[in-house]
Amino acid sequence: MQLNVSGHHVEVTESMRDYVGAKVDKIGRHFDIVSDVQCILTVEKLRHKAEATASVNGGTIYCDHIEEDMYAAIDGLVDKLERRVRKYKEKLVDHHARDKHKERYA
Repeated sequence: MQLNVSGHHVEVTESMRDYVGAKVDKIGRHFDIVSDVQCILTVEKLRHKAEATASVNGGTIYCDHIEEDMYAAIDGLVDKLERRVRKYKEKLVDHHARDKHKERYA
């Protein structure tokens, strides 16, 4: 999985880059459908915003999260991204075919 971290009105330090990498890497380990993640960290007055666009098989997933602390915004962003990737992966699985398979052999 390829990760690109950039900043808007904030200098992205190496510790921020490592923190985002560690958090997003967990998503990549669990869900192999994620191929590329673009993360943008923004500061506007007292609002710290983290947003990400993830490229998955057949589409893209976008999420953002706003907090008063950048690390909290990154945590919230990764939680949202994980939920959306999980939902996307569930949509790819055809549950009805599995139920018919069970009925046939029951």
